[in-house]
Amino acid sequence: MRRRTFITLLAGTAATWSVAARAQQAGKSWRIGCLSPGSSSSQSDNLRAFIQGLNDLGYIDGKNIRFERRVADGNLDGLPALAAELVRSNVDLILAESSFSVEAAGAATKTIPIVMTGVGNPVASGFVNSISQPGGNITGLTNDSVEVSSKYLEYLHAAVPDLMRVGVLIDPKHPNHPTVLKQVQTTAQAIGVSVSTIELRSVSEIEAALRVIQQDRLAALIVPPDPTFHIIYRQIAVFAIENRLPTMFGQKRGVEAGGLMGYEPNLTDMYKRAAALVDKIFKGAKPADLPVEFPTRFQFIINLKTAKALGLTVPPALLARADEVIE
Repeated sequence: MRRRTFITLLAGTAATWSVAARAQQAGKSWRIGCLSPGSSSSQSDNLRAFIQGLNDLGYIDGKNIRFERRVADGNLDGLPALAAELVRSNVDLILAESSFSVEAAGAATKTIPIVMTGVGNPVASGFVNSISQPGGNITGLTNDSVEVSSKYLEYLHAAVPDLMRVGVLIDPKHPNHPTVLKQVQTTAQAIGVSVSTIELRSVSEIEAALRVIQQDRLAALIVPPDPTFHIIYRQIAVFAIENRLPTMFGQKRGVEAGGLMGYEPNLTDMYKRAAALVDKIFKGAKPADLPVEFPTRFQFIINLKTAKALGLTVPPALLARADEVIE
């Protein structure tokens, strides 16, 4: 990072969105609060990509940037208190992972800039006024792309051409899941597949949800991203193999746990782009004026070990489209 000389902060200024105006002296050490609904281990890869993105821009942890991390370990009700802690610690910016974190951070502060990641529809959720002009202290990246959710069923149908009925595991409280469901239904209507919704309000209800899936004799299952679902990915994958049920996960971790396929935005790319937004804000840009960005790179993963366990032959054309194959 090139050294900059900052002008003296004007007394009484109310420039709340410009972080640069909060500390105009040379040698500023920025403090970033990281708020996540998951665990420290589940956050680590994303945080590493974020830190690498900052490193590429000249920010070095312990030198000119420091981190305050708060993770909820799946306790979503604890996020507001964690967000309040970050605000009290006077961080210069908050990186909020998932809609739940953005909601908590947005309620905790209207002045500290918030860069969001892993969010579905930020406009419908009330986080920003519009994609091009967020209009407040929140900007960042959204996963809300037709490219994502429509691919779930497209790839499942390519693997199972005679697919007639698919289930979608939905958390009714999750702000992103209605969008996912709508896009899956749109794709299903186009290819003549029916969609069943299985509600999962808490991971503690997974046994009951799996019984519903079994009773309904579904032919495939879609598991969209959720900050708490990773706890039960292995349980879902084992159940699916036992019941010869092809699965599509919205996170790579689901495939690593034994799911058949996964499709998601390239998170390394997303978090490096989040770092670029942070850099712009530290240089004086206002979140209100920084457009929300969409994913541009995606990754499709196939687990051939699971395909074999299911007695399923993955078409060569589908394999050729995979970015990663687990064998």
